[in-house]
Amino acid sequence: MKNSLSKILLTSTVLLVGACTSDFEEINKNPNSPTEVTTQLLLPQALRDVVNSLMGETWGIGNIVVQHTAKNQFVNEDRYLWGERNNIWNAVYENLRDINNILVIAEEDGLSNNKAVALILKSWMFSLATDAYGDIPYSEAIKAKEGINYAKYDTQESIYQGILADLATANTLLATGKDGISGDPLFSGDVLKWRKFSNSLRLRYLMRISDRKSVGADIAAIVSNPSASPIFTSNADNAAYTYAATAPDQFPEYTDRIGSFNEFRASKTLVDWLKDRNDPRLKIFFRPTPATENTPDPLDDVFVGIPNGLGDVEAQTFNGGQQFQSRIGSLFYENAITAAGLSVAKGVIMNYAELQFILAEATEKGLITGNAEAYYLEGVKASFSFYNTDPGASYYTQPNVAYTGTKTEKLTKIGEQKWSALFYNGLESWFDWRRTNIPVLTPSVTNQNNNKIPVRFIYPIIEQALNGTNRTAAVSRQGTDDLNAKVWWDVN
Repeated sequence: MKNSLSKILLTSTVLLVGACTSDFEEINKNPNSPTEVTTQLLLPQALRDVVNSLMGETWGIGNIVVQHTAKNQFVNEDRYLWGERNNIWNAVYENLRDINNILVIAEEDGLSNNKAVALILKSWMFSLATDAYGDIPYSEAIKAKEGINYAKYDTQESIYQGILADLATANTLLATGKDGISGDPLFSGDVLKWRKFSNSLRLRYLMRISDRKSVGADIAAIVSNPSASPIFTSNADNAAYTYAATAPDQFPEYTDRIGSFNEFRASKTLVDWLKDRNDPRLKIFFRPTPATENTPDPLDDVFVGIPNGLGDVEAQTFNGGQQFQSRIGSLFYENAITAAGLSVAKGVIMNYAELQFILAEATEKGLITGNAEAYYLEGVKASFSFYNTDPGASYYTQPNVAYTGTKTEKLTKIGEQKWSALFYNGLESWFDWRRTNIPVLTPSVTNQNNNKIPVRFIYPIIEQALNGTNRTAAVSRQGTDDLNAKVWWDVN
């Protein structure tokens, strides 16, 4: 009896094990954990994550260092006590993994347009990192699966060669690609707009390195052949992430505490510049002082910016205190989810106005032939159009606006209008100011950086432990790892 029972149990066990083994893989698949992913799932998250990180760094540092805004409490950033700023570094390298996955999928499946989009975003993301830090991991980055755990830091010159080559390749791929671009939060799959973006970025980056390299022929080749290399032709082409009116994808500052938002005030530098030109963007970028904000007559509104880099007490009490200091415009805060706010409070990567100022500068410097004044005026008008305002014809005839004067004076007008048009447009205003030194900015009042405006971020401290040898080599090439070590293209 005992032997019979044992045989029955053994037979049952064998049958059970056999049954379990035959469909082991099937029953151990988690339907909620896919092993493969499509480009349409990777693209929006990677793009949004980098844009949001860029917007945060723009709010906390970018707007301040170029004196668009200033702080009236917790003023360390305004005094250049920055320490390490890792948001851009982390966002770029973390999200490049997904961009690389898009490239792999696109290569395997023959998706030319999707490959092109990934190349464009890869180029833009690497440009953010190299312009912020200088030499960075590039050619060996994101290759741990290939056994490269300690990526070398490439020179910025070679990085720009790669960026420009990838953007040119993207334009070629988009010209003939047939696949759709799904999950696209930037242009909703519009292939022509991606081509325009690619070539407009090429012009930005060619101008970026124009003090180091002869770029006139390359710029001319793009501008002279719009069918082969289309570029932005209006604000409708702007590369700008549009936020939603509802959570969880609202404009980043909308969810800030009011106290945190109000630490940031209008900078005296930009307020005075706008006032000098009777520029209507003053009332969009900033608000009247709280003491005059709700007066019945708009003519009674008073706009006061505070000097950058005051000490804590001086900043708090400047002009009589916070009630007499202009705050940032409501479209960038509580009204960011309104129709007007959604059209202005965007994650701008590049816009039409910037492109027109690039072309104006290139023409004025003789890098290309054309009408510099026409480009300049189109850039000014494009900025006003973006903000849904019109300064009137008299604006353009003012001596400090009209395209008159010496070559230096004209380049100054281009640079200053570009600086104002880049309000809250990523870190581009800082990058461009470092290249041109326009406008002339005075270091913040009580700065702690040897009376110098910073021109780069220091490398993340953790790199000393994670990739120390390669970091040391990069620092040796650049001179020092501090806020004042100029990157390769910055020769002014």
